[in-house]
This record gives sequence, C-alpha cells and structure tokens, in this order.
Amino acid sequence: MTSLANKTLFITGASRGIGLAIALRAARDGANVAIAAKTTEPHPKLPGTIFSAAQEIEAAGGKALPLAVDVRDEAQVAAALARTAETFGGLDIVVNNASAIALGDSQTIDMKRFDLMHQINARGSYMTAKLAVPYLEKAENPHILMLSPPLDMKEKWFAAHTAYSMAKFGMSLAVLGLAGELRGRGIAVNALWPRTTIATAAVNNLLGGAQLMRASRKPEIMGDAAHAIFVSPSWETTGQFFIDDVLLASRGVTDFDAYRMDPASPLAPDFFVPDYTPVPEGVSLKPVG
Repeated sequence: MTSLANKTLFITGASRGIGLAIALRAARDGANVAIAAKTTEPHPKLPGTIFSAAQEIEAAGGKALPLAVDVRDEAQVAAALARTAETFGGLDIVVNNASAIALGDSQTIDMKRFDLMHQINARGSYMTAKLAVPYLEKAENPHILMLSPPLDMKEKWFAAHTAYSMAKFGMSLAVLGLAGELRGRGIAVNALWPRTTIATAAVNNLLGGAQLMRASRKPEIMGDAAHAIFVSPSWETTGQFFIDDVLLASRGVTDFDAYRMDPASPLAPDFFVPDYTPVPEGVSLKPVG
C-alpha cells in the first residue's frame, strides 16, 4: 500500500503543529481525518482551531471531521471515536499526538502540572488506544501511533525534568505493551520521535522562542515519516520506536535540508534521542552552506 486514500484517521491534538502536519499529509492522499482537539476558539499565542484545521485538510484533498475533545475525558473520547467510525464507515489509524509539556525539576513542577502531563500524555494516549481497538480490529491495515520517544532509560533524560520525562516515557511504555497485546489482532502500535526540535507553538512559546524555531525542522518531516509508517503492513511493522530521519532515509529520502526552517542555522537536537541512533547519510546538524 502506498496511499491513504479513503482511510480514516483519528488524530488527537490535530489543530496545529505535528498533528496537523500528519493530517495534511494524509489528506493529500484523499484520507478522512477526525480532528480531536480542545481548541475551538482562536488563541492569541496558539495558531489554529479544530475548524481552521478542517478547512486546511479539505483544501488539501481530504475529508475532515472537527471534534471538540479533551483526551482526559473518557466519555468524550469514546463518543468522538464512535462518531468518527459512524461518519466515515470505520477507523483505520489512531494518532496520539496531544501532549502537555512543563520543564522543571521536582521543586519547580507543582502536582497540578504533574497530574496534567500524566493525564494527557500517558493516560490520554493509553485510553484513546484502548477505546479504539474495537474499531481498529475491523480495519484492513490498522495502526496506532504514539508521538513519543524511544525507551532509552538514561539519567540524563530525566534529571532536569523528571515529571515531563515520566509522562512522555509513559506513552512509550504503552507502545511496548500494546504492541505485544495487539500483535495477534493485526493492529500495529509504534512510536515516532524527531531527531531535532520541530517548529511548533510549544517550541516557540515554551522552549526557546524565535532562535530555537530557526534551529528546528518543519513539522512536515513528521507528517512524511508518519505516512511512511501508515502505508506499511500492520502485521509486519509494530513495536518499533522510529526516529523521523532514520525512517525516511530507509524509504529512500536523501534531501533532509528541505525540512529545515532556516538552512543557515545549526539544527537543535531534541530530547530523548539515544546516542546509538544512526545518522543517515546526508543528515547533519550543522548549518547549510
């Protein structure tokens, strides 16, 4: 399979950033996309709503279903999945992209923020996957994708922001367990993570502002990498923790500079990328030129 035409995707947090990039790449194939996110009204610091995302998806060639969903709420997630399957006649792919981030040590992060990250990242992703299984097991090539890191359990990934790391690695632990649980049903469960920071609202507002945005790759690299996973046979491609450029290089991509926000800026490595991760030929974090 090389196309997602007529496939149905349910993507959490798809109103902007990486989630929207994954949606738009699928839409260019003619896919159906349910946008499961909280933003229904424009926000001064957060571009995009579920409705503006729907317009972009349809302009790209897909069909869109905007759904106001809080991934912490089991009833809302269950209802959104049911409506997606009813609207499009089934469900093929679930993308757990919604995430909360707060960087700080144990003395900085209060328990309210700790709980929020775990409720959205680990619990929300696990619950969405769990509730989607009855629909996915009816699909021809079903996939669950977590936007979470490889399970590289090193102190350096935890020490400066234990609460956030626990929440993100919780998503990855779900990948490990669900992949084994669902392999016999033909449902693939994988993780995808970027080598570099990605130019999203979180990077701009919370991590590094304009300078880090220039040192980032465009969200489109994650959209292309996710697409490569979804067109793979679910019974063969499961339980994997993919890094975006390694995956794309394995599928024949050679020009990674096209994904840079600013070719003149050095690329900023993302958290959680293991030291042993191979660097594909042609990939460099140095400035271009």
